[in-house]
Amino acid sequence: MARKKRSLVPATVPQTEVKDKPRYQDAFQENLGKKLEDAGKLIEGNRRPLLYGLIGLVVLGVLVGIYYSWSSRTNAAAQAALAKAIDTSNAPVTNNPTPAGANFRQFPTAKERAQAAIPEFQAVIDQFGGAVADKARYFIAINQLYLDRAVGVSELEALSAKNDPVGSMAKFALAQTRDDDGRLDEAAALYSDLLATGDPVINADSIRLELAKVYEKQGKKQEAIDLYFSIAKAASEAKDIDGNPIPLSAAARAAKDKLTQLDPEKAKEIPDSIADTPFPVQTSGADVQQIDIP
Repeated sequence: MARKKRSLVPATVPQTEVKDKPRYQDAFQENLGKKLEDAGKLIEGNRRPLLYGLIGLVVLGVLVGIYYSWSSRTNAAAQAALAKAIDTSNAPVTNNPTPAGANFRQFPTAKERAQAAIPEFQAVIDQFGGAVADKARYFIAINQLYLDRAVGVSELEALSAKNDPVGSMAKFALAQTRDDDGRLDEAAALYSDLLATGDPVINADSIRLELAKVYEKQGKKQEAIDLYFSIAKAASEAKDIDGNPIPLSAAARAAKDKLTQLDPEKAKEIPDSIADTPFPVQTSGADVQQIDIP
């Protein structure tokens, strides 16, 4: 018996194609994927421009390094020039002959010294500019007081408006000129302003000492006594990191002496157990020096 042939129909096995599989992603994922794909194509077609851009960044970094190296050397030269001019403005005023072998200058009058110093400060301004030039302008104003007081005061007024260390130094010097000219209310206001702003440039005791002197001239004896006392008392109680007493500063020593003159009994409240050896008052900026105000 002949076997009946069967017609075999191949079974169809369901296949899942990846590309047809629905993907569940939010709009952010979809947009991000598209942007990354577009970015890849962009990089593939713009390799050379991107390479040039990277080279440009490297060159920029080199130029920045060169600039800072040059700036450092320029700053050193500027500070050296300023220091030289300051030495001239602080030179001794005497009619005695310069000692043999001396490496410093001296002048017969303060006016001649100022005439020599101002061009040196002006050269600093012309050659370097920037912050060092502002310091030079301050010293020019101070020296101008010896040549033309009105001009010097005007320049100090302009500089005192600056909100920086030079402005503080100028304001302090301007207060001294106001004191010397008998404009005591203005002097007191300038000193008080420096104290109120907590200025870190000028030693606070130096400012308070000058303000107390103005109070004396104004007839405000008790205000002056209180200020002298606070300066001397705080200094007498100051200690170093090891707990040892700190010698009185020049301002504190002067305040104690003035207190002794005005109120001897009050002065007795200041302890005498500390070393009274004074040391010079310094500003926080070593290259910004004070000179006498004529």
